[in-house]
Amino acid sequence: MISSYIIPILIILLIIYSVIKRKNAYSSFVYGAKTSFDLVLTSFPYIVAIFIAIELFSVSGLSTIMGKLLAPLFNILGIPTELSELILLKPFSGCGSLAVLENIFSTYGVDSYLARAGCAIVGSSEAIFYITAVYFSGTKVKKFSYGIPVAIISNLLGVVAACLICKVI
Repeated sequence: MISSYIIPILIILLIIYSVIKRKNAYSSFVYGAKTSFDLVLTSFPYIVAIFIAIELFSVSGLSTIMGKLLAPLFNILGIPTELSELILLKPFSGCGSLAVLENIFSTYGVDSYLARAGCAIVGSSEAIFYITAVYFSGTKVKKFSYGIPVAIISNLLGVVAACLICKVI
């Protein structure tokens, strides 16, 4: 019930804050809307490129092939083979990984270890390449050579931890 009041309360608090600080809330809002439009125009080509790459990765069957190739490595790390495609798709697409997770639900059941681990993986990781394209395009950062490898390693460690925790629970 309280969640339906959070946004209106935040807006009212923002208006009160702007009155106290003697700022023109409307002109600040208009300025923010204007600059966000520029951000959308700047980041749109990057987002389109990521969506095309995600669709090609899924439709071509490359995600399935890569999942089968990496399954032995994932088994060594304690990650079930059935989650390989989910783990590979999540850094590219949140929606695509939800479709794979739904397939896991229908195949193994929503109360299975694989479903719980899949939920933990989807909930604790991020679409790395999508976020990188959006944020770095907005900030004009061109050298993010450490950003993606660190994000991928962090994502993999999170996946291993999620599988381990779900196995114990």
